Amino acid sequence: MGSVAARAERLVDARVRRERGCGQSRHAHTAPQANRGGRAVIRWPFGKSESRRPAAGQRGGARSSRSGLSRKPETPNPSFTSRAVVIVVLVGCGAAVLIWKAATLQFVESAFLRGQGDERFTRVASVVAHRGSVTDRAGEPLAVSTPVDSVWVNPRELTLANDQIPNLARALGRDPEELTRFVTTKLDRKFLYVARHLQPADAAKVRALDIPGVHLTREYRRYYPAGEVTGHVLGFTDVDDAGQEGLELAYDHWLAGEHGAKRVIQDNLGRTVQTVESIRPMRAGRNMQLSIDMRIQYLAYRELKAAIQINRARAGSVVVIDVTTGEVLAMVNQPTFNPNDRAQLKPAGYKNRAVTDLVEPGSTIKPFVVAAALSSGKYSPTSIIDTNPGMVKVGIKMIEDKNNLGAIDLATALARSSNVAMTRIALNLGPEALHGTLTRLGFGRVTTSGYPGESAGLLTQHTHWRPITTATVSYGYGLSATPLQIAHAYATLGSYGLQRPVSFTRVDRPVEGERVLTEQVSRDVVRMLQSVVSDVGTGKRASIPGYTVAGKTGTAWKASAGGYSTNRYLAVFAGLAPASNPRLATVVVIDEPSAGLYYGGDVAAPVFSGVVGGALRLLAVAPDAPIDMPVDEMPETAPMPADLPQNIATADASRRAATGGLR
Repeated sequence: MGSVAARAERLVDARVRRERGCGQSRHAHTAPQANRGGRAVIRWPFGKSESRRPAAGQRGGARSSRSGLSRKPETPNPSFTSRAVVIVVLVGCGAAVLIWKAATLQFVESAFLRGQGDERFTRVASVVAHRGSVTDRAGEPLAVSTPVDSVWVNPRELTLANDQIPNLARALGRDPEELTRFVTTKLDRKFLYVARHLQPADAAKVRALDIPGVHLTREYRRYYPAGEVTGHVLGFTDVDDAGQEGLELAYDHWLAGEHGAKRVIQDNLGRTVQTVESIRPMRAGRNMQLSIDMRIQYLAYRELKAAIQINRARAGSVVVIDVTTGEVLAMVNQPTFNPNDRAQLKPAGYKNRAVTDLVEPGSTIKPFVVAAALSSGKYSPTSIIDTNPGMVKVGIKMIEDKNNLGAIDLATALARSSNVAMTRIALNLGPEALHGTLTRLGFGRVTTSGYPGESAGLLTQHTHWRPITTATVSYGYGLSATPLQIAHAYATLGSYGLQRPVSFTRVDRPVEGERVLTEQVSRDVVRMLQSVVSDVGTGKRASIPGYTVAGKTGTAWKASAGGYSTNRYLAVFAGLAPASNPRLATVVVIDEPSAGLYYGGDVAAPVFSGVVGGALRLLAVAPDAPIDMPVDEMPETAPMPADLPQNIATADASRRAATGGLR
């Protein structure tokens, strides 16, 4: 048994040595070792180990081998070592390269890469400057710019999302097919407006769609709180907020701001996520305060609108000027327009008749003929003019008065509006003297108002006048003027010969003016004009309880093809109040009244009374005459038009309550 055991032990030992040598040469791992449990443990590279339990007959021999044999130390395999080194070096180099590249991107090339990325999403955006506000003389807003959103698209981007175009069209209230055609025909453009000045609710709908290629941009829309009450005097702006008519155009250089520019970063939907820098600062438009007094403007609007309806007139105008400053306190026309809604309005409706339409002033020119007569030294306030037999022949033309007034003084000539008296005075003065006075008073040239499109009127050179021209000019035919020019001339008369510039902006400093008539002549003419508004005058319906009035009526045939029409009239009243110390100069023009009455004293004078009477009370001008007129003889208040805006109706009711119903 001993020999058998010894033999078995040698066989096991030999087998172990063979396996060890084979493993070192072919696998570069250690030979299996016996653990305490009798297992042969084989250790593979990279930490993997495998244990094998020897057969039952070998366990004892294994223990004898561990106890009886000395083992040689293991020698590393050179092939394995070199491979491991190569692997470690390669891994290390790769890690080093990655670390170096990361450091380069983070610290060395970061600015460049950020710039490259920003360039792909950086845009130069406009900083829209809002237009300056316009207020009346008391600061009440008349024109303001409100922020709104407009929609623009990039046609190429939008066509990539064709299925979204119908949704966009519905949000904008447009036909989907029409919008699709509109966009697809503009593929060569990168910027295309599809809707301007959206209502906030519609803008929110578009924003919620979040369609690629569809963008919202902030703009400003002009809003006019008083609507049609100030439509003609203010004018309006276009969709880009640039002045197009009226004072918006005249002062566009003042009201318009200067757009700025900034560099911004946008996301892929075109939304600004960051402002990088300001390229050019925005300058907002400057505000402007007008001379207009909205209380008087509302009053003039109401009275004129009522008169046009009552007299079934074609059109009309009212101009109110502050005599002491030359400021225009009110200017209204009928028909008018609402600048907030011009969709159905034709361009002809935009014009401001008070400064563009020429009218023959008729008898309202006669006070200036008397002023020329007094200035010449040939006449005095007590001079007598013989009008017998109530007519005078000039050339082949016969000029007549309605009645034979006989021998009358200058005041009576004005009060009874005698054409014969004016003709005799004008022919005696001569063309040069009459023309010179009218020119100095502003006829035949534009005023200093600066209003766009203002007409200069027509006053031909006196060297071309024939005697009949001199005669007809003396009672208001053969020359033409705008309502503003007539009002300006009366303001000069009311300031006792000082001509002050017409101003649509508020004047805070005293205005000296230029003297064009002597103070005495002017005072004499104003005093004479009070007789026109007396019981015997043609303008008694222009009277104002509590105030003296100096004025002149005018009724003119309208020019037509081949001469003058005998059934189309222009009714005018021009006057000053209070006559003792004039504060307001006012002109009322009613074009083609057709309800039966057509004289200036019947049609235009009551409008003057309503406007100026209310304005004097609003301005707290002290009365200069007793209110001794019986209540039942006071001028009737014009009925309220049914379509007046609510705020005007409310203001009117308050005014009536405050003044006890007086006008």
